Amino acid sequence: MTGKVAMITGVTGQDGSYLAELLLEKGYNVYGFVRRVSQPTVGRNLINHLMSNEKFHLINGDLTDQSSIDNAVTACQPDEFYNLGAMSFVPESWRSPMMTADITGLGALRCLEAIRKNAPDCRYYQAGSSEQFGKVHEVPQTEETPFHPRSPYGCAKVFAFEITRNYRESYDMFACTGILFNHESPRRGLEFVTRKVTMTAARIAHGFDENLWIGNVEAKRDWGFAGDYVEMQWRMLQQDVPFDYVVATGRTHSVKDMINLAFSHVGMILTWSGEGVDVIATDQNDVVRVRTNPKFFRPAEVDLLIGDPALSRKELGWVPKTSFEELVAMMVDSDMAIVEEAVKGGYAPPIPPE
Repeated sequence: MTGKVAMITGVTGQDGSYLAELLLEKGYNVYGFVRRVSQPTVGRNLINHLMSNEKFHLINGDLTDQSSIDNAVTACQPDEFYNLGAMSFVPESWRSPMMTADITGLGALRCLEAIRKNAPDCRYYQAGSSEQFGKVHEVPQTEETPFHPRSPYGCAKVFAFEITRNYRESYDMFACTGILFNHESPRRGLEFVTRKVTMTAARIAHGFDENLWIGNVEAKRDWGFAGDYVEMQWRMLQQDVPFDYVVATGRTHSVKDMINLAFSHVGMILTWSGEGVDVIATDQNDVVRVRTNPKFFRPAEVDLLIGDPALSRKELGWVPKTSFEELVAMMVDSDMAIVEEAVKGGYAPPIPPE
């Protein structure tokens, strides 16, 4: 057991909730850094089960406010700081590029500066993203692959990566970035394509929807389970020397692959036709179930992301435990349970936003 203190930004999100669970199991005192709001946020339900743990605490702050981060770091004196907070929904970053840059990019700088001034021995983890690679220069992507981001979100993550490395080299801070490829779970927000697919499949299976409206079904990603990936985040801060690692499965699947798995898990086998923005998929009864819509296509598409986890496997002994097929089944089962609970309770199940 440990008496270490950890601070987590983005604790109410998917990764933050899994990481908090992991650290609490290891005996940490965990401080979740949350923005004060007048009404509780929907995300809080991901950490409600932790609120009775005497080692879990919430501390108010905002990644856009330097003084609040300074105050939190000064009060908690963390041994480890995990910056997972971000404007993380990529399509939204085109609609809100300034906010994305402020929270996702400058937010990392504010955290680093707070640690430098108030807790210089604290170890810092920055949540990176495969979106930093964007228009990829090589396949698969490694720790040495050049960045070419294709969204304001990806650009902000590149800044966060570079400023983390700059503080490591300039101030001899233990600061590193995990370049995480797509990682999903039943806790993923409904606005993300993976959760949109699994929830809509569950809604169609129960008669609430007829079709799934989707964007580019040919886009390929390296998808893993978020619960596996947070262990890698922790391992990175336990090393003698800080280093930036790719965190991935080394396998790639298309959005179409995910849709096929999700629908087959609820008993529907799809047949595809068309191409580009005119793709449809029908089930075995010739009922249309999937349609593409141009409004869901990105202004600058990222077609293929696949990471090479060889270095993290060699140096940190990390191997993801959950397969893509197991991940999709886990998410569909969770969303089926949510829809079934709504049916029994007499209320409408959640609807993925457009």
